[in-house]
Amino acid sequence: MAERGARPRARLAFEQRITILTVALALPAMLLGAALLYWVHLGQILRVCLLIVLVLVIGAIAALLREAIVQPLRGLANVIEAYRAGDYTVRGRRASGRDALGELAGEINDLGRTLHEQRLKAMEATALLEKLINSIDVAVFAFDSAHQLRLANPAAARLLDVPPDFAMGRSATEVALEEFLEDAGGTRIVASVAGHGGRWQVTHGTFRESGLAQHLLIVADLRQALRDEERLAWQRLIRVIGHEVNNSLTPIRSLAETLRDLVAEALTAGRTRDDALDALDVIADRTDSLGRFLAQYSRLARLPPPKARWVELRTLLGRVAALDPAYRVDVKVDEHLEACVDEDQLEQALINLMKNAVEAQGDDSRPITLVAEGRGDTLAIAVRDSGPGIANPDNLFVPFFTTKPGGSGVGLALSRQIAEGHGGTLSLENRRDTRGAVATLEIPGAARVRA
Repeated sequence: MAERGARPRARLAFEQRITILTVALALPAMLLGAALLYWVHLGQILRVCLLIVLVLVIGAIAALLREAIVQPLRGLANVIEAYRAGDYTVRGRRASGRDALGELAGEINDLGRTLHEQRLKAMEATALLEKLINSIDVAVFAFDSAHQLRLANPAAARLLDVPPDFAMGRSATEVALEEFLEDAGGTRIVASVAGHGGRWQVTHGTFRESGLAQHLLIVADLRQALRDEERLAWQRLIRVIGHEVNNSLTPIRSLAETLRDLVAEALTAGRTRDDALDALDVIADRTDSLGRFLAQYSRLARLPPPKARWVELRTLLGRVAALDPAYRVDVKVDEHLEACVDEDQLEQALINLMKNAVEAQGDDSRPITLVAEGRGDTLAIAVRDSGPGIANPDNLFVPFFTTKPGGSGVGLALSRQIAEGHGGTLSLENRRDTRGAVATLEIPGAARVRA
């Protein structure tokens, strides 16, 4: 405020100096003109008029000279004031190689263009960074020096289970993140963040704004990445085992059939011949069974990317429900609900979930419930049974793991792989309303209601 108050007085003093200097330079000429008028034989009135005209001309010249110097400076002051206010589009008068003020204006204009370009680049970089932060599936939090939340991207809002605007201004304690701001920084793996269990990577860093320390918190859910790595490991293992075992099964099957023919011709009818033929039949049957077993597991390694298209969900769920007539299935779905999915893959995933529900239900006569709904544009399908529930949830989606006699341990793993291939999730948990379990498959952006 002191500088702004001093500026008008400095400008006025400068203008006065220009005026005084101009008059001082013209004073000898004015005195000389007055002397000439005095010595020239003219009437008194004419002399006074000429003297007044001389004074007015010199005053006009002084005023014009002052404006010629001061006005460009005022214009440059206005340009600099605009730059101070953030408007870099204002320009001074065009520069001239023989004009010192013009050269100064040209330099200021070049500065304005440079600042304008830098501002555009900064705005583009900021917009790109904002779009990137909003699109990534990693929670980003920014807290000020008082640990008040100042920035939270959509992933962070989903982690907190609140709208982004609702979380702004809240303290780190209120959003259950205070413990991560108290450490010295760095990255660590934790089992819980903001009340959500799992496996999380939390990175804490600091930066300064206006001299005050600010906190940046980045929270990444490692479960999906770990599942992807786990799936790749299982797929590599299955491919290796399948290749090696199939290379052995084919000649074993061929040799068993050849030996059966030889034994049937070489041995006479009797117990020895029958026992040998039965043993060879067992070998052949077991090779076929093992081949089918490996073929079932190989689907985990050969599942293609989904080819999504819009399908009528009521028809698809009707086919799934009709596969086992022995069990009653209650299908609840809006007849106008459509899903953008790979129809074959989704049907296979639901068949696996229905099969698990039927086996869990056992002799219970209550119906299995198959419910589909659109939660906004998110497709949600739930399969509910009335069985004993889940006793060991830790290994549900591990390939080869099963608690059922004769089970393969592939169904749930394959169903989750199909869900994640569509960009969705599959969860299996005990029901809260009654006895039993519920499998929920969710696919964002895959639901619409046909008009």
